[in-house]
Amino acid sequence: MGRRAVVVGGGIGGLATAIGLRRRGWTVTVLEREADLPTTGTGLGIWPTALRALDTLGVGAQARRRGRPQLGGEFRRPDGTRIATMDTDRLARRHGDTVHILGRPVLLRLLAEALPDGVVRFADPVTSPADLAADHDLVVGADGLRSSVRSALYGDRYPLRHAGVVAWRGLASLDVPVGGETWGRGSKFGVTPVGPGRTNWYAVRAAPAGWRPADGHPAELRRVFGDWHDPIPRLLDTMDPAEVLCHDVHDLTPLPSYVDGHVALLGDAAHAMTPDLGQGACQALIDAVVLAECLGPDVDVTAGLREYDRRRRPSTRRMVALARGAGRLARLRRGTRLRDAALRLAVVAGPPG
Repeated sequence: MGRRAVVVGGGIGGLATAIGLRRRGWTVTVLEREADLPTTGTGLGIWPTALRALDTLGVGAQARRRGRPQLGGEFRRPDGTRIATMDTDRLARRHGDTVHILGRPVLLRLLAEALPDGVVRFADPVTSPADLAADHDLVVGADGLRSSVRSALYGDRYPLRHAGVVAWRGLASLDVPVGGETWGRGSKFGVTPVGPGRTNWYAVRAAPAGWRPADGHPAELRRVFGDWHDPIPRLLDTMDPAEVLCHDVHDLTPLPSYVDGHVALLGDAAHAMTPDLGQGACQALIDAVVLAECLGPDVDVTAGLREYDRRRRPSTRRMVALARGAGRLARLRRGTRLRDAALRLAVVAGPPG
């Protein structure tokens, strides 16, 4: 009888893990608390290293077809003057590929289609992760920022850290040719074109944990960003207040290990990071591929998980720190000229790939 794995969480990391483990001979069940895959969501920038992970899973070509290459990216000030421009041609020369924009629902559907019917069990929340170990050779916690599997391993010893900001997200029925971010004082606004007549936007401003605007989200967004350069006011004019998402931004205190015996954590459950580098989904895909590589047919599970931890924990901890640093840089209220110079240097040095 083959080895059996259970994956808690049917998001990007969980589905990718199921594909990878099945390709290594495992029998896999994915337990997802939601009733179905989401039909709405933000656009994701899938960087070259994550595209290679999708290639390893056998779905890279489909991801490129269903997504669209990022044509460029600009960093601007609120008055529209340019701080820096991302050179996508240089990125392609350096990494052999460029960033592809893919809607989160599209990527989830693509991964789910690569799995046989019955592998993913929807509307099946996990209340006691420890109970899963008795019937499985491997338990994978891919259950996100507030992971129940992580809590079972560590309790509250490694808490979430508030990043000092509140964020809004929305989808506008508007064409924006090139994405990018605009950095103000203590705030920023970003746009991501995801298809004809469809643009994701997000807005961030410094705020304490739990803060919400007294006058409502539309009024606050227009107060902070309404006089910024085009197309930001037009994007705000299209928003449906009922569809605007608002949430505090957190990352995770670094864990001492992503594994314990026959249990592994990946994605946000292991190393939740702020979205400032656009790497959350990418790192979850890489986690999934490395985990599967470390758990081949003849590999002891405990030894394989130690190798997964050795390969993934140092690099993802650096990414968490880089993202946190980038977020702090973006929300500076003073010294913005030095901040802009640092941003230009970072763009020239190149992205994480």
